[in-house]
Amino acid sequence: MAKITLDDIHLFYSTDREIFSRLVINLIRNPSQSLLVMALWMSLEHRNSTYIVKELIKLSNVTLNGLAEEAVSCLMCLESKTPLEFRDADIPLTAIIMGKKICSITFYENKFSFICCMKAFLNNVCSYIFTDILARIYPFCTFMNHPMIIPGFPHPTYGSITIIPRTLDYVFPSEGIWGWALNIEVPENDRTIFLTFSRGYPVTEVEVRELFTSHYGDCVEDIQMEPSTSSSSSSSDQSLYARLVVRDIETIDRVLRGGPIAKFKINGKHVWARKFERRESTF
Repeated sequence: MAKITLDDIHLFYSTDREIFSRLVINLIRNPSQSLLVMALWMSLEHRNSTYIVKELIKLSNVTLNGLAEEAVSCLMCLESKTPLEFRDADIPLTAIIMGKKICSITFYENKFSFICCMKAFLNNVCSYIFTDILARIYPFCTFMNHPMIIPGFPHPTYGSITIIPRTLDYVFPSEGIWGWALNIEVPENDRTIFLTFSRGYPVTEVEVRELFTSHYGDCVEDIQMEPSTSSSSSSSDQSLYARLVVRDIETIDRVLRGGPIAKFKINGKHVWARKFERRESTF
């Protein structure tokens, strides 16, 4: 089996590398933000099966900078905890490059799918192909075979990124960077919805499963109800919250529709749903 070196990977992603270099060297844009911009453009390519980056290479620096600014506005949509005001055709350059009608609300309505895809690109592609370019910007933070410190990471939305400078003859496993998109393994926490119920109106696991399968099909992987605190079967021991693990990240976007919380009703009882965050868990 042929060996894949860092030099091979640089050649394969040469267009992406040139665009990133223009962003952070020629246009002197913020490096950490530019990593997110590149991950966003890669995610757009992946999700739409279109080639965006190769179109960017033809653009002037002025136009490229305009596209990067549109990307930053899309990042704001992904990172926002509250609904924003949207306008049709508010990212016109991006729409032209993609050859289709698109506006920033698309990112807000599919925020968790985009965030998940961007995390995969940041950690499986960007962390390898831009290392030497970042080393030019942060020479005093660069030591061969040691993780670089990139200001802005860990990011509150996209998490950590491990960037380790390697020599060009460094050999990678034959899978991984070439085939990551074929099987994006989304961590369970990223596929988890936090549910809350009203006291005095007990909701069962069966009802939770029925509620979500009736709306979204066979989407439930696991349900973890709050454990009772006593052996009593009284209503005071009802589950007040639960964790619902769905099979794919797209289901969370369908449930929340871009908002921070969604409200449902089953058998006359209310169920509130929001994206699970680890700090919410008490069981």
